[in-house]
Amino acid sequence: MMNRIWKINFVSLFFLLQSVLFLDTANSQDNILAVSNFNGLKEGAAPSEWSIKEWKGKADVQIVRDETGNVIRLRSDKTSTALYKKIEFNIKDYPFLNWRWKTTKIPAGGDVRKKDTDDQAAQIYVIFPKFPSQINSRMLGYIWDTNAPVGSEVTSAKLSTTRYIVLKSGAGEIGKWFAEKRNIYEDYKRLFNEEPPTVGSIALMIDSDDTKTSAESFFGDIYFSKE
Repeated sequence: MMNRIWKINFVSLFFLLQSVLFLDTANSQDNILAVSNFNGLKEGAAPSEWSIKEWKGKADVQIVRDETGNVIRLRSDKTSTALYKKIEFNIKDYPFLNWRWKTTKIPAGGDVRKKDTDDQAAQIYVIFPKFPSQINSRMLGYIWDTNAPVGSEVTSAKLSTTRYIVLKSGAGEIGKWFAEKRNIYEDYKRLFNEEPPTVGSIALMIDSDDTKTSAESFFGDIYFSKE
């Protein structure tokens, strides 16, 4: 029991120190463009600076506490919902997106490669508005899929202006936290074959409506960086 308590406290301290270092770096060197510091928020409802989008069913989003500190939790029960936050900048200035995530339940049968099973427990998108934005905006998404192989790069079967990169797949690593870092500028150029326009917003999404199942995921602090 004591070993378990020590391990939990050590993990919490590790991620707390990471958050402090991240904020100090942002303030002193201007190397960081913060999106959200969830660890600095109180437990409860979704943060007010994020807008909720509900395509099907009600969103289930909360700030909760786990062994790493306060994080944001997304749940889905045959629903399709998202959180959006506006953030405008030139991706060349801060080309890297950094975040932490974990899943505890993935939608059974989900597969991004098929229109009728396009469900994922954890998705994070960088959105690049292009006029007319309703039909022309570009979305670059990083996802935790159920069946598509890790490393798959997929054009959405539902929206041709959306590109996915599968970073995690399957249930073998659920319940574990992972830190991610992607060069958005290079990924965008490769997948869209053009220079990226100005970033307009970032989104977190969860859905299990196509497979009529359920899912759960968590995200830690999110930020862009120069390197």
